[in-house]
Amino acid sequence: MTGLGVIAPNGVGSDAFWKATREGISFLDRLTRRGSENFPVRIAGQIRGFDPATMIEERLLVQTDRFTHVALAAADLALEDSRLPVDDLSPFAVGVVTAAGSGGGEFGQRELQQLYGKGPRHVGPFQSIAWFYAASTGQVSIRGGFKGPCGVVADDEAGGLDALAHARRSIRHGADAIVVGATEAGLAPYSMVCQMGWRELSRARDAGRAYLPFTTDACGFAPGEGGAMFVVEEEGAARRRGVPIRGFISGHGATFTGASRWERSREGLARAIRVALDDAGCAPEEIDVVFADALGVPEADRAEALAIADALGRHGTRVPVTAPKTGFGRAHCAAPALDVAAAVLAMEHRMVPPTPYVTDVCHELDLVTRSPRPAELRCALVLSRGLMGYNAALVLRGPEGDM
Repeated sequence: MTGLGVIAPNGVGSDAFWKATREGISFLDRLTRRGSENFPVRIAGQIRGFDPATMIEERLLVQTDRFTHVALAAADLALEDSRLPVDDLSPFAVGVVTAAGSGGGEFGQRELQQLYGKGPRHVGPFQSIAWFYAASTGQVSIRGGFKGPCGVVADDEAGGLDALAHARRSIRHGADAIVVGATEAGLAPYSMVCQMGWRELSRARDAGRAYLPFTTDACGFAPGEGGAMFVVEEEGAARRRGVPIRGFISGHGATFTGASRWERSREGLARAIRVALDDAGCAPEEIDVVFADALGVPEADRAEALAIADALGRHGTRVPVTAPKTGFGRAHCAAPALDVAAAVLAMEHRMVPPTPYVTDVCHELDLVTRSPRPAELRCALVLSRGLMGYNAALVLRGPEGDM
């Protein structure tokens, strides 16, 4: 990884994101998106400091949804960070891969209101593409002139990690660089209504009580929006360019255990971790920090804690575990992408960020709470599970921890 771009409730840009994440500052608050004020879900992580018009051309703003605005802006930040010489590369050697779960709900809602309120002649032509999960991949590739291997991963929340594995595979097959990541903007009324059937969504009305994984007070997760994009390229090419390497995608594993079958996710997640470790050539004891999925549902939290112990053995009870997303919400596919960004930054700064709001842990985990913890971090494990049953694990190494 040579480039990193973040648009999140707790910061626009990696510096602002890391500062808030490191200090455990919470950005969960009452959901104020117009039309959603009286929904059963009251607490969410909303992006408040992001004006798409300052980063994206008007012609693109009117034909894309908010989740694609976030992807375009984050991709720009990642490309700038990587200093990728796009003009010197063949356009067929640079690709784009994104993951998304909610799609363009805000754009779709607006056009459906036009359809039922005024008639079909008032529906814009971009309705056919703006809502689509692949919209961000398409728009980032068109805008950048990237004609290399492109794709979209639509396998629930785990897609945020699987997209990075997809990018790594494309690099191994000859691509020079891949712009990759996941973004979500699922807080519009239409999107929220589509999610109301999920029992895992927290109905708490107090931000301090809404998202408390690994505690006896766990009552689900608070949703969020935003995401992270990365530039991934072959190590030798990056070194020849003389640019800083921010991290390495060393191992990946994925399994499937069925929708909301949280007890079975123990076995599936443990298997994904073992596969990722084998892929990375990494012993369990080499993992210096775990960024947990942290669903906030008691049976799911228990399954995750046991999966970590199953896969890492005795080291699983000693390794620092964290879930910074409790401070800014769980943004579906973008949640693990933001965890990857946090993990890369944690390794760079030798600091494990805390898990906001959480204090009394009821599982045998060394969960980092209250304040950041200094540590030598060479290797990080990022975990993700989707509500539909996908499990994924990603092993990351910092530049000093690469084998």
